[in-house]
Amino acid sequence: MRPDQLRKLLASVKAGKTPVGAALDALRQLPFEDLGFAKVDHHRELRTGSPEVIYGPGKTPQQVARIGQAVARRGHALLATRLEPLAAAALLLALPKAEHHVRARAVTLEGRPPLKKRGLVAVLCAGTSDIPVAEEARLTAELMGCRVDPHYDVGVAGLHRLLARMPGIRKADALVVAAGMEGALPSVVGGLTGAPLIAVPTSVGYGASFGGLSALLTMMNSCAAGVAVVNIDNGFGAGYLAAKIARR
Repeated sequence: MRPDQLRKLLASVKAGKTPVGAALDALRQLPFEDLGFAKVDHHRELRTGSPEVIYGPGKTPQQVARIGQAVARRGHALLATRLEPLAAAALLLALPKAEHHVRARAVTLEGRPPLKKRGLVAVLCAGTSDIPVAEEARLTAELMGCRVDPHYDVGVAGLHRLLARMPGIRKADALVVAAGMEGALPSVVGGLTGAPLIAVPTSVGYGASFGGLSALLTMMNSCAAGVAVVNIDNGFGAGYLAAKIARR
């Protein structure tokens, strides 16, 4: 149950429109719903402002579908990440109105009612190969109620591509910048903007990139102030943090 829904329910009880017994039934599974193999945290949005997110790896397609149904029944926005094709298919079968984002390996379903958009997040990535991680960040920020402005393939190998986008990028309340290879893009963007910047190292690159470790270390040693760094390929974590900043 979302905070606005809980307020409406309590107001309805106060006004005598909803019997106490009916309100208790509505609240009975508010803290969490025990599915046997998972305890779905319906209380998370009340505590943190954002609903529980389904992390796909390690779960069977049937488990992903049942968790997704439990989340959607309460009117929460649904985000399922890192889904294998079979898990995505099972979730879409269970929730026909959900949307499959193939590049991001994610499935989304907007909450009821949709969140009013507040704050602007700009999501940048260095190259086309970084788009899956950037898309995960974009979807996360959108589901958390932010407007998102994507700027893809603007890496430092062709700096003019980035400079052409700077007027729009500077309007953002928070930035997510994803890059692989040497991971230089966040430092460049951080030196050209004043908004909080969350850097995402990606596992894109040749052997000496060590699966994203090279980009991670570059970003952690950035000479640009105001750059925070999340884990390798963690588009979700970056989008989540950026949305929390932007919505304030």
